[in-house]
Amino acid sequence: MSSVMTVGQMVGQATESTRSAASHAVGSGAVDLSTLGAGFVDLARGSQAVFRTTLEALSHPGRPLPLRADVQAPQHGNTAAAVLLLALLDADCSLWLSPSLAAGDAGGWLRFHTGCVLVADASQAQFVWATHAEMPDLTTLPMGSEAYPDQSATCVIDVPDFLSVGDGIDIGAWVLRGPGIRGETRLHIANLAPATTADFLAQRAVNHASFPRGVDVFLASSDRIVGLPRSTQVSEV
Repeated sequence: MSSVMTVGQMVGQATESTRSAASHAVGSGAVDLSTLGAGFVDLARGSQAVFRTTLEALSHPGRPLPLRADVQAPQHGNTAAAVLLLALLDADCSLWLSPSLAAGDAGGWLRFHTGCVLVADASQAQFVWATHAEMPDLTTLPMGSEAYPDQSATCVIDVPDFLSVGDGIDIGAWVLRGPGIRGETRLHIANLAPATTADFLAQRAVNHASFPRGVDVFLASSDRIVGLPRSTQVSEV
């Protein structure tokens, strides 16, 4: 089963659930509703637009795609990541946040608008949202099974920005190969520490070798996302 089909299943499940912020409990933790920004102005259209971009990102790995929506995103975390999760999460989903995100308003915002359950252990989460400096080890996240590869985690990682490869900045770029890519493509992420890159690429190699099991990854800047499905091989120039 391909990763695109896996996310497609999640999209279908979320579409069937016509969520309303007013109908969701925000959990046992105290949340000051007066400080929470608004979600999608038009839930159905907003979610469907994000779903389309999500599937396009996984169909064309390594291609930065604009992801904007008329929402009042939380102050902590990149807006594109918040918008992506706002569309993908529902009350049946568990979410782990990296420490700096968990300490801010991101969890309360997503919990209120989607009804998701926040968990303290990344290995128990269906979705993970982390900053690039606080990425959990991908190999510790749920990777599904041979029989049920769709029972794996989706990891959303905040990154500073994406750069156009070329003009002398190929050094440090990532080389991507696999389904959805003609030959190979390159992706350059701005201001990513070499140690972070090395750790991520090593974990991605293990992830790729486990196909059809594995974790699907989205990289998110302030206004764009990049899909890295488990079927994509990633290396450094």
